[in-house]
Amino acid sequence: MKKLTSLASSIGTSNKNISVGLLILRAATGLFMLIAHGWPKLAGFSEKSGGFPDPIGLGNPVSLSLAVFAEVICALAVALGVFTRVAAIPLVITMVVAAFIIHGDDPFAKKEFALLYAIPFLTLVFTGAGKFSLDAKLGK
Repeated sequence: MKKLTSLASSIGTSNKNISVGLLILRAATGLFMLIAHGWPKLAGFSEKSGGFPDPIGLGNPVSLSLAVFAEVICALAVALGVFTRVAAIPLVITMVVAAFIIHGDDPFAKKEFALLYAIPFLTLVFTGAGKFSLDAKLGK
């Protein structure tokens, strides 16, 4: 146990370690969102647009377009670490809408998946991308 405590202390919470953690968080979450959710919506846009849920009353194609924007463009921006804080906001909104409006009447298990995406994106709104990002390179 003493060795484990010593190892944890040596790792610490240096800015480099925090930035590595943020890199892993944003790259994984952004790419998972893009590949598993955004890309299929974009690829099947014409087939999905008529029946896509319209939770905010703008019409099915507009609602799908907003979801695609968040899940493709914003997810890619988050993964790359460019305009991270701003790009994460539409993703948080999309996931909160999915959890509490689209799945509002469903059991918590249906809401959980969207919330598990919302949490890391919300974290990135507050923390930013870290040192290993395009934001850091561009001086944002």
